[in-house]
Amino acid sequence: MAWVRQVTPQILHNAGHSQKNMAMNAATERPALPDHLSIDERSPHYAADVLAHAIGIRFNDKERNDVEEYCISEGWIKVPAGKTLDRKGRPLLLKLKGRVEAFYR
Repeated sequence: MAWVRQVTPQILHNAGHSQKNMAMNAATERPALPDHLSIDERSPHYAADVLAHAIGIRFNDKERNDVEEYCISEGWIKVPAGKTLDRKGRPLLLKLKGRVEAFYR
């Protein structure tokens, strides 16, 4: 799974506003990025309102697109270990330590 989630610009007739205009207004009202975020819905660090926007992760000055979870204060990210799956069918994750920066795209 990638951290980039796109909103398709479809026109809605909602009081004369289009979804594209509403998305532009929402871009100015983005929630603050949390210190610890996961894209796994079962995690206590999952935040759907934050993940509704496109998020980028820079790890050791390189942009990563395969991050499943991150923690800025502890300085780590979790990424899938290739195509390896655990016994429940979820990707096996590796924890990498370094400098982590999260930002909105």
